[in-house]
Amino acid sequence: MTHARSVSGRLPGGEAAVTVHYTDEAIVAVDTAPTESPESLPLLTAGLIDLQVNGYAGLDINSAYVSAETVAELSDRLARIGVTSWAPTVITADEARILHALHQIDLARSTDPLVRAAVPMVHVEGPFISDRDGARGVHDPASIRPLDADEVERWAAHGPIGLVTVSPHTDDAPDHIARIRALGIEVAIGHTHASPEQIRRAVDAGARYSTHLGNGIPPMLPRHPNPIWTQLADDRLTTGIIADGHHLPAEVLEVMLRAKTPARAFLVSDLTAIGGLAPGRYETPVGGQVELEESGRLSYVGTEMLAGAASTLVDGVRTVATGTTFSLADAVGLATTVPGSIVAGRRPGLGRLSIGSPPDLVLWEADGDNLGESVTVVQSGRMVS
Repeated sequence: MTHARSVSGRLPGGEAAVTVHYTDEAIVAVDTAPTESPESLPLLTAGLIDLQVNGYAGLDINSAYVSAETVAELSDRLARIGVTSWAPTVITADEARILHALHQIDLARSTDPLVRAAVPMVHVEGPFISDRDGARGVHDPASIRPLDADEVERWAAHGPIGLVTVSPHTDDAPDHIARIRALGIEVAIGHTHASPEQIRRAVDAGARYSTHLGNGIPPMLPRHPNPIWTQLADDRLTTGIIADGHHLPAEVLEVMLRAKTPARAFLVSDLTAIGGLAPGRYETPVGGQVELEESGRLSYVGTEMLAGAASTLVDGVRTVATGTTFSLADAVGLATTVPGSIVAGRRPGLGRLSIGSPPDLVLWEADGDNLGESVTVVQSGRMVS
């Protein structure tokens, strides 16, 4: 075992000084002591966990030219902003291209232990989704195809598939979902025009998550019933949410978090390669020409239609903490504890500041309980910034 090091700060909403002792392998002790000036301490959290990342800083998981080096550099870039664990998200494409991306992710994990720890699983979003406008989002309609558990099994031979997003709008969807779950792979409902009854049958078959609820859905829905209400009402579903201030209006974000509670929701960025770049126009392999505004809104050139996300998970935490009635502690939990529980079978204790948990820690600048920039990031026991 390596020699123990430590970092000290205060927890969001806390008044005490907390010192976490860690080695390269695990957190080994957590000490708490009173302090007369808690406001002088940086905020201390577990490393953030983003289960939906398509790219960042010009690096693209869904490029035809993605490589193991792309994955490793992307992992390092994310760690430096406080996102120490993430799920590369491979979207709708032909099977050969999906397998290429999975192979490169697997190669990066097998080559670099730090990447292996940072990437506990892969999220495949599509190609078994709705082909209807609105519901399919930016996914290529030419590559959308019927739900096929056999194809998922082929993917699983090429990497650690942990989550597959599907639309359960066909009669045979429950059978395929049950078979995917039997492979040890979780199923999320997303990019769908499925009816409430079809969604209920998917959940009965083993689907346990909703992918960025409120997005990837037809733009016109009946007041009731509709698939958003069905997913919000079902406590068996834990809901992923993009809280970038653009994908969901503030009141919708508030209502979704109240309905699910912070125990059954988690934040994702759905970050694309445009994230981290300067405002301007860009050409993307998925969706063509897009424009990034100063506000972080990413849209198709000449339209108001969103073209993915350019805000980080850190931004999402800030949005919840400052734009809803939920606290910073709640917001941090949505980006640490809950997603950590989703990957617990692959990396136990992730997202928690407790003895035995992975040593992923972040110290943040703080103004009261307002989250500033990361000042110290520890990933797998190693200082990365």
